[in-house]
Amino acid sequence: MALAWHLESRPEGEPTADNFALKPTELPPTGDGMVRVRNLWLSVDPYMRGRMNDVKSYIPPFQLGEPLEGGAIGAVVESNAPGLAPGDLVLHMAGWRDEAVLAARSLTKLPELGVEPQLFLGILGITGMTAYFGLLDAASAKDGDIVFVSAAAGAVGSAVVQIAKAKGMTVIGSAGGAEKCAYVGELGADRVVDYRAGPILKGLGAAAPDGIDVYFDNVGGDHLDAAFALARNNARFAICGMIGDYNSREPAQFRFIMRVIAARIRMQGFIVFDYQPRIGEFYAAMAPWLKSGAVQSRETVVDGLDAMPDAFLGLFSGANTGKILIRL
Repeated sequence: MALAWHLESRPEGEPTADNFALKPTELPPTGDGMVRVRNLWLSVDPYMRGRMNDVKSYIPPFQLGEPLEGGAIGAVVESNAPGLAPGDLVLHMAGWRDEAVLAARSLTKLPELGVEPQLFLGILGITGMTAYFGLLDAASAKDGDIVFVSAAAGAVGSAVVQIAKAKGMTVIGSAGGAEKCAYVGELGADRVVDYRAGPILKGLGAAAPDGIDVYFDNVGGDHLDAAFALARNNARFAICGMIGDYNSREPAQFRFIMRVIAARIRMQGFIVFDYQPRIGEFYAAMAPWLKSGAVQSRETVVDGLDAMPDAFLGLFSGANTGKILIRL
């Protein structure tokens, strides 16, 4: 019998292991147009925290007592749908489990790009698309810009650093601790700010004495406030995810937000799914960068379905470098 993680209770503040339960799940028959998939890789992403709240958002909340969802790469075991055969590798959203029976229309057969399949959950998946379109479309970043990237050692942030460098930008990244800062430097960042070593505003001011043109926000809070303070005229902010505030019960406070007016700052929130029709454009750019080594992927891999909640909780303590994945 298949196993799936369920949401047992809604977190109050930071989630705990008690919010999750691993339960057996009986799979339905593989009827017309249906496919049975055995998962090989599962994705762990910060946006999942928002879906654990019972609030209206761009994507429906997880339901109590129901299996959780997330990106996954699986192998077709049984198919009752044209175009998919046993052994085919597919991308889908029935993660947090080992097997699933799904409608063929909800599956995407992996394209032949000559790369490891798990990359389609990271640099060639939602992670990479978020970085690519957030930087180049939402923030309109261009050659010569000074770009500040928060959480630059994380999955999205590390991709932003590399894409910005490939496009001729000066990049300043923030990360927590010497090891992660060294990694961001290895990715090509021109300067790195260790936010654990002192106030981010002071560190960013030293790293960007002439200010910043673009801010790619993964953190919110004091990082966003520092970006307000250091923004040059007509700066552009891509607001991707404010993980620093996901578990907070207090409203965010900003000392320098009034600079939005004087500096004519443009802030653009975005959802990666809005760019799905442009996925071909993304593949055309990213695949050559990967093959040339201009962009590299680093994963934190955790083995076993049992480890899924702990891996998810690790997102909020900085346990991962790059993309965090579960290998089954």
